[in-house]
Amino acid sequence: MAERIADLNKTLYDLTTEYPELVDILFDLGFMGVKNPVMRETHGKQMTVKAGCGHLGLNLGQVAERLREKGFTVKE
Repeated sequence: MAERIADLNKTLYDLTTEYPELVDILFDLGFMGVKNPVMRETHGKQMTVKAGCGHLGLNLGQVAERLREKGFTVKE
């Protein structure tokens, strides 16, 4: 199985396009708009995971840890 790399500096759109399973994972972490195709297509093309954490008041370290638990290598 190929290594799955979640680069937290990539846009939400790029990450969820590359790894569609991230939609549900990110939604569960608090990125509520990620399941909305219009939001993902517009805001998601500008918003990174890092920036999203800041806007949503989420702990970046906890988000990164959860992604690791789901089998991703996290690039910060």
